[in-house]
Amino acid sequence: MLKKAFDYFLFTSLFIALCAVVMVLQTDQLLRLRYDQFAYLGFVFSSTICSYNFHWYLTPNAEGENDRAQWTRNHKALHIILFLAGVFGSAWFFFQLLYAWFWLLVPVGLTFLYSAPKIPHKSFHVLRKIAIGKTIFLSFVWMYVTTFMPVLLHEGPISESAILFCCSRFFLIYAICIIFDYRDRINDKNQGIRSLITYLDEKGIDILFYGSLLVFLISTVALYFYHFTIIAILFLLFPGAIVLFLFSKAKRNFSDYIYYFVLDGLMMFSALFTFFLRF
Repeated sequence: MLKKAFDYFLFTSLFIALCAVVMVLQTDQLLRLRYDQFAYLGFVFSSTICSYNFHWYLTPNAEGENDRAQWTRNHKALHIILFLAGVFGSAWFFFQLLYAWFWLLVPVGLTFLYSAPKIPHKSFHVLRKIAIGKTIFLSFVWMYVTTFMPVLLHEGPISESAILFCCSRFFLIYAICIIFDYRDRINDKNQGIRSLITYLDEKGIDILFYGSLLVFLISTVALYFYHFTIIAILFLLFPGAIVLFLFSKAKRNFSDYIYYFVLDGLMMFSALFTFFLRF
């Protein structure tokens, strides 16, 4: 019973949508942002449910995914229902944020480009050959939605600390996405989907991963020169250390629970600690 309930929570993308909401709340707290938070959080939650259920409806038979692939095959109708619910919710909150319509459409377009190569229609097959930056697309969308967009909605000047925090979050997410792409590289090759990871050898992938974490480390530590405390910076660095520790293990163990619960959860992990800090 508990496993079944957990699978629903995880594989319906409710968990990853919750991660997105928590990451936005952390951005608001650390950068001291003020805007129509309720409407934006509703948009983030709904659009995450929409995009992820659309993506997984199109990806029922990915190699290396056992539990998720089987769950998806057995619940395709539920994915469609959640996708439509996400569309409705996104539209509802979008119109409450209509003053920022252009900035809201940016991640919508990039998210579609990420999933479009999987659409079983020849019109979209050409995207499989130009999807080299799909991991960068996904990492940028996550950073944009959870970090940069709240800064824009704040309508104040974009501070140096905001830029550094965006950089820190992007490269942490990118390092995590590299691990996902490493697992998916065989399936991507079989589908004709090109990505940077399908081109690089093992050494090249390692260099890209460690390089991403190095930039994450530098940009996070640099926040000390602004209003971030040492304890806050340590909390922000903590998930990066865990990702570094898990890198070798995740390249051998393709468990869906390691990827979709542990690795995805690390994107919001530091927020569970920084929420208790006062600035």
